[in-house]
Amino acid sequence: MLEFLEKKLEEQYGLEIKNQIFQGYEAKRKVTFRVNTLKSSVIEIENILNSLNIKYQKVPWSNEAFIIINSNESDLQKLDIYKQGKIYLQSLSSMLPPIVLNPKEGADILDMAAAPGGKTTQMASLSNNKAHITACEMNNIRIEKLKYNVELQGATCVYIMQKDSRQIDDFFSFDQILLDAPCSGSGTLSTSDENVEKYFTEKLIEKSAKSQLALLKKAIKILKKGQEMVYSTCSILSKENEDIVLKVMSENNLEIVPIEFEGIEELPLLPSKIKGTLVVSPNELYEGFYIAKIRKI
Repeated sequence: MLEFLEKKLEEQYGLEIKNQIFQGYEAKRKVTFRVNTLKSSVIEIENILNSLNIKYQKVPWSNEAFIIINSNESDLQKLDIYKQGKIYLQSLSSMLPPIVLNPKEGADILDMAAAPGGKTTQMASLSNNKAHITACEMNNIRIEKLKYNVELQGATCVYIMQKDSRQIDDFFSFDQILLDAPCSGSGTLSTSDENVEKYFTEKLIEKSAKSQLALLKKAIKILKKGQEMVYSTCSILSKENEDIVLKVMSENNLEIVPIEFEGIEELPLLPSKIKGTLVVSPNELYEGFYIAKIRKI
């Protein structure tokens, strides 16, 4: 599988860590979800799971996150709690950026690449539906999925805008920004995927890095001074992560806000070129992911 990726990862992390990452690609990931506190509570969901004999584990960094032990995704999708939007199927790694951003009630928040809406609705939930969230998506099909999820989750504080975030007028400004940038997906690959070599290419990495840089530059422009944003990708390649952040930092007055939260020590972390940013390693619980918190000085 993907010799060029093996080479890149070995250059970046060394042989031992590269092998560990490939073990993560081989692992079958457990099904995870978060409780939508706009429609339900952790206690209600625990009671329902217990009554259905669905076994679960919790994670130390989020009371709302559940790891399912003895059911699969399609089992959960048949449940009323899923159909009613009381739970949202979401990977653990992708729950981290909103938690790191810590959306505030009353804040003007921009989600720059919002579809399908997992992080958007999570931010609505974390801010008790009292933030003002603008969710941007440019793709016609993806925006329908975003609208559906926002409505199902009861995220009434979300305004959906069909637009390429790179084209947002500089006249706008935001208190908080989440840029979960489109990426190559190098953190989410699976060795059991027979088509991986067709879509995961060097060209995809190049294209991703180019749009990530443009998106992050735009984010910095429209972030209010003294405020913070989160940049994240589901890639573990520094070309899409630290290199993008360092380039934008070299051109602007910015600082890294070291990421800290309770339970962070439980994450399977890879070394990062930038102290205070997170690179999560893929394994049976987590997708590979990168997260940086940036303050505009």
